[in-house]
Amino acid sequence: MQENTDKSSRLATINFRRAEFLQSASAIDNAPPDQGSEVAFAGRSNAGKSSAINTLTENKKLARTSKTPGRTQLINFFSLSDNQRLVDLPGYGFAKVPLAMKRRWNEHMERYLQTRQSLRGLVLLMDIRHPLTEQDQQMIHWSASAGMPVHILLTKADKLKRGPASATLHKVRAALSEFEDLISVQLFSALKRDGLSTLERQLKLWLTDDSVFEEEIESV
Repeated sequence: MQENTDKSSRLATINFRRAEFLQSASAIDNAPPDQGSEVAFAGRSNAGKSSAINTLTENKKLARTSKTPGRTQLINFFSLSDNQRLVDLPGYGFAKVPLAMKRRWNEHMERYLQTRQSLRGLVLLMDIRHPLTEQDQQMIHWSASAGMPVHILLTKADKLKRGPASATLHKVRAALSEFEDLISVQLFSALKRDGLSTLERQLKLWLTDDSVFEEEIESV
């Protein structure tokens, strides 16, 4: 009973509305010190990554979107406390990005996912209408090879009716069943704030170094 009370107390101390911009980094070599706990957000350009971060933190200006998707190739760090961070990774998969830039992105992201000791989990965002692209699957395999937990947000769920949205959720879960020990999936709508409490719960578990990984994810 005391253990559960202590865990609830630790989770309650995290307030995402306190998120503040910390710094940008062009590569892992100039990132903040590899200490404490951080959770990274990744996704294809226009998957709704910035909207999800801004909804989570209730700050519409925290994660800014570029007018030219794929142009910004910096890793952005946001502090929640002295030892807890959110990380906004560059969007991927935009066709007009030069091949050399794509290769550099791949190198930086693979290294970040596999060597960053403070990274506790990856939130991978996919537009519910176009899930599991080739780049999405690459991110999943990179994470799996590093033993990194992944929580998938099927974003823009409000674009589909409840039936088709639920069907897509089950289809994605089935496609990733081989990774069921590392991957969880939920529906999410930044516009309607649907699924926000589930996302917050998972982030808090990771950021408090809790070994518990939620297997039951509520559907929107």
